[in-house]
Amino acid sequence: MRRLAFLLWLVLAAPALALDPSEMLADPELEARARALDHDIRCVKCQSEVVASSNADWAKDARRQIRELISDGASDAEVKQWFLDRYGEFVLMNPPKSGSTLALWLAGPAMLLTALLLGGAYIRRRAHAEDPAGDTALSEAEEARLREILKD
Repeated sequence: MRRLAFLLWLVLAAPALALDPSEMLADPELEARARALDHDIRCVKCQSEVVASSNADWAKDARRQIRELISDGASDAEVKQWFLDRYGEFVLMNPPKSGSTLALWLAGPAMLLTALLLGGAYIRRRAHAEDPAGDTALSEAEEARLREILKD
C-alpha cells in the first residue's frame, strides 16, 4: 500500500519536479507568481496542457522565460502580453472575453438557454394537449368481454 501511495505521489508531483531547481526563483513570492503564470499559459506544442504540466521542450523554455521576465521586474499582465504578442490569444488558457472570442464565450450559455426554453415550451404544450383518443368509455359488449377475461 505504501508503494502505491508513493507511486501516486510521484505521478502527481511530476509536474512540480519538471522544473529544474536551478531555474527556480530565489524569492518564494516571485516563484509563486511564476507558478501561477505557468497555469495560465498554454503549451503551444501540447495544445491542451498548461506549461506547468507539460514536458515539451517549448514548455520548459516558456517556464524559463516566465521566470526571466518576472526576475526582470515584469508584472503578470506584462508576462502574459509578452506571450500574446508572440503566439496570439491561443497561448492563454482563459483568453479575454472580447472581440472574436466573445461569441465563443456567449455561445454556450445561449445554447443552454435556448434548450431550456424549447424544452419548457414542449412540456407545457404536451401537458395542455387533449388526449387524442378522447374520453371514450367501453361499450357494454367490451365491458362484458373484459369481465369474462378477468374471471378466468
